[in-house]
Amino acid sequence: MNRQKAYFETEISRRIWDTKYRADHEDTVVDSWKRIARAIASVEPKNRNDWEQRFFGILEDFNFLPGGRIQHGAGTDYKVTLFNCFVMGTIKDSIPSIFENLKEGALTMQQGGGVGYDFSTLRPRGTAARTTNNISSGPVSFMRIWDTMCGTMLSTGGRRGAMMATLRCDHPDIIEFVRAKQESGQLTNFNLSVLATDEFLDAVTSDKEWPLVFPIKNLRTGQQHHDQIIQRLWSGTDQAVPCKVFDTIDARELWNAIMEATYEYAEPGMLFIDRINRWNNLGYAEQINSTNPCGEVPLPPYGACNLGSVNLTRFVDNPFEDHASLDLEEIVKTVRTAVRFLDNVIDFSKLPLPQQEERVRQTRRIGIGITGLADTLIMLGQQYGSREGRKTASEVMKRICHTAYATSVELAREKGGFPLYHDEKFPERPFIRSLPDTIQKKIKKHGIRNSHLLSIAPTGSISILANNISSGLEPVYDFSYSRQVLNADGSTETFEVEDYVYRKWKELKGDQKLPGTFVTAKELSPKCHLQMQAALQAYVDQSISKTINIPADYPFEDFKDIYNMAYDEGLKGCTTYRPNPTTGAVLESSGQEEVEVHCCTVDREGD
Repeated sequence: MNRQKAYFETEISRRIWDTKYRADHEDTVVDSWKRIARAIASVEPKNRNDWEQRFFGILEDFNFLPGGRIQHGAGTDYKVTLFNCFVMGTIKDSIPSIFENLKEGALTMQQGGGVGYDFSTLRPRGTAARTTNNISSGPVSFMRIWDTMCGTMLSTGGRRGAMMATLRCDHPDIIEFVRAKQESGQLTNFNLSVLATDEFLDAVTSDKEWPLVFPIKNLRTGQQHHDQIIQRLWSGTDQAVPCKVFDTIDARELWNAIMEATYEYAEPGMLFIDRINRWNNLGYAEQINSTNPCGEVPLPPYGACNLGSVNLTRFVDNPFEDHASLDLEEIVKTVRTAVRFLDNVIDFSKLPLPQQEERVRQTRRIGIGITGLADTLIMLGQQYGSREGRKTASEVMKRICHTAYATSVELAREKGGFPLYHDEKFPERPFIRSLPDTIQKKIKKHGIRNSHLLSIAPTGSISILANNISSGLEPVYDFSYSRQVLNADGSTETFEVEDYVYRKWKELKGDQKLPGTFVTAKELSPKCHLQMQAALQAYVDQSISKTINIPADYPFEDFKDIYNMAYDEGLKGCTTYRPNPTTGAVLESSGQEEVEVHCCTVDREGD
């Protein structure tokens, strides 16, 4: 047990391991690391022992943190998937398809996966079906069926079920969707995000009218020659289709409804869906209309996310000193091994559905990210909101990005590329064209093993596991506070905790006054949050889970432009959180309750 205590510095970290990640008969976290490394190395065709040791080397001391499902299930006899989250299939506008998709979601959550759905394909409230003349109650009503299903299931390992629901900005029920969570207790297992098109954003900027439409192919025939029809590329279609105009509203009216709901209730988020598809490496082969529950992985139907995060705090030399530095070469070495590790997860893991199995193997998506960024910047003597801090973060992500792509090319030379790779189309995708010429030439010559390689997840539970480091790229929430942990039986337990960097300061500097680099999320302006996310997005081929913390007294007139700012900064999506009485409390600081965003709280695994 001495070895165990050397790795865990806090009781909450040990508890997270014990309740979420420790397998039967494991006495220490070292046993867990050995189990995971052995399992993921088992798919290697040769040199398995060597790779097992290399994988153990990046897992040891929390240098690399695989997604929670990997840590929970790899090398055990649990019937769970190692993929954290999924986007489910396209829901056809029929009762058989709706309930088939509901069943598929239940089966996926049963094995520990969170799910995302696009409900844009369901007819608006009050419309008649094309063949049966049945009147639809609309997508939001069907979302409540999913919400009830999710609420009855406590996923494996004390993991709360979570779902993402998206709806197009031009769907006739968009206002109902935007306001769906304004009553306490409604759709509590869902995150909501509006699919905002470039055309809609232009209409808002230009103060134009905005048509709310739906494809006529699913509507009752008979009166359509009197209807106004326009062409739209709709969810589940690969080309523009005729759509009936149900109503025309002022674009800014819809925009203000979205922003007012977000300001008061922290929902919905916004996904810039055209940008997501434009920058998708596989834009030539798939259409994306939703994301995983926390938003960092936009995925096609039946896509899955397979993620892991580099713990930057482990690579800081001489913390808090004038000569503090970040060991980029060791980070590079860790990333090289981590890419192979996550690629092996694809071959090792089972998936809940055959459609997911096919999509995962066709694309071989993985997502290397970072965690502990805020703590790392503080140890380097840099403030999170400073230009220097953004420059450091950007440089680190740039090195991780280029290393990951170069490693994936080498894996393709050794093991073969992903099946949906296209010799001409893939190298011409925008993100690929942004890579250094040397990497582009290697991709053209050898192909690449993985269609996507980068994603920054919220890393909730796994960051607590790693001695309560700051999560993902988020600022430090607070340096000491109370945190609830969900136990396997569904009960919660409250711990008094301190952030890693705060404990480190006291260990090395005693009672010396905290320098100005010790800032919390609430002390930073929304612009600082957006700028940090933008600094990293350029080197992330998928997306980033980030919550823009908004003070309770922040004026709405300033707030309503935040999503515009996010779009202008080049982001793929945006989520804000302003304290409100509707969303439940998870964290408490200085005697006041604060609420984590949406259904995917810090209590969830790092997606």
